[in-house]
Amino acid sequence: MAATIRNAFDPGFGVYVHWPFCLSKCPYCDFNSHVRKGEVDEDRFVDAFRTEIAHRAALAPGREVRSVFFGGGTPSLMLPSTLEAILRAIADHWPMAADVEVTLEANPTSVEASRFRSFKAAGVNRASLGVQALNDIELRALGRQHSVAEALAALDVANKIFERTSFDLIYARPQQTPAAWRKELELALGRVTEHVSLYQLTIEPETMFERMVDAGKLDLPDVDTQRALWDVTQEVTVRAGLPAYEVSNHARPGSECRHNLVYWRYGEYAGVGPGAHGRLITPRGRRAQATEKHPEMWLTCVETEGHGLVEDDLLSAEQEGDEFLLMGLRLREGIDPARFFALTGKKLSQSRVAELIGDGLVELTRDNRIRVSSEGFPVLDAVVADLAA
Repeated sequence: MAATIRNAFDPGFGVYVHWPFCLSKCPYCDFNSHVRKGEVDEDRFVDAFRTEIAHRAALAPGREVRSVFFGGGTPSLMLPSTLEAILRAIADHWPMAADVEVTLEANPTSVEASRFRSFKAAGVNRASLGVQALNDIELRALGRQHSVAEALAALDVANKIFERTSFDLIYARPQQTPAAWRKELELALGRVTEHVSLYQLTIEPETMFERMVDAGKLDLPDVDTQRALWDVTQEVTVRAGLPAYEVSNHARPGSECRHNLVYWRYGEYAGVGPGAHGRLITPRGRRAQATEKHPEMWLTCVETEGHGLVEDDLLSAEQEGDEFLLMGLRLREGIDPARFFALTGKKLSQSRVAELIGDGLVELTRDNRIRVSSEGFPVLDAVVADLAA
């Protein structure tokens, strides 16, 4: 039944490509990233990507690709010819939309910025830069390799070369004040053309920052300060014409990241590369997929088995419903209760919806969608849990 749901909010099919290598491991990062001292055998990786793309295409044939996202890790460390070969492999197995969005995550160093034009020639039309902070001392504390000057220069280069650009910042950093964040954010938004991602620092398990917190060596903002930082974020971005369309993502209307909308609108996507995740709709139903995380182990799996999957699970109706709520309620547009019913065979609890509306945490739109209110977003996890119960 899920495969038949198509409406104005359906973003289509996407492909996520994970490049797992970084120059160094940032202390806050829990992504599947690995540091290698020697050269990476990119030709071998290209062959493996070709094989895995063919495998996914056999599972989900005939889809039109509307977005491709190169994430990591640091995919801008790969050769432009490697990216071009992977894109060609995708196009060999699926038709590509005429206006396909191809995003590359990149570090804003001068070395990587010097290759932006080659990446554009290879097929990239959207760049997402990991700036993270506009303070040199805090950039070093975050483990970043670039300076503020380099970041701003790289962003200027990206704006000139790519059709679309975005960049990331992290807030609620150690000892950060709302006044300092306001000043930094206003500076950042002066360089935004269409999109910016603003993430509140989260201490993830098994990271250096978690060990520092446990040792009492990281002084994070308290709950009240975190809320004040959130409020500053919403105020400044709205005034700049970049309202939140998702809890951490802001864009001028019409400039939202198409690929991320695939996830949040609970669309279908293939994930290839070490540690990639995917959601494919097969004749038996929606499958949750994940690949081997270790890069060299992934290579071996692909070369011997024809794919790197280590998880390939058929989701139950209840699991689909939970995922649909978890992803869709992150969006300002909210969710369609009719689609929840189509996925699960049951309706959302009207009493819970009414209670949340009464508490000012959710609201109904004119077209009967349910969305989280401005007051509800800071406690989004609790709202989702309540509706999913």
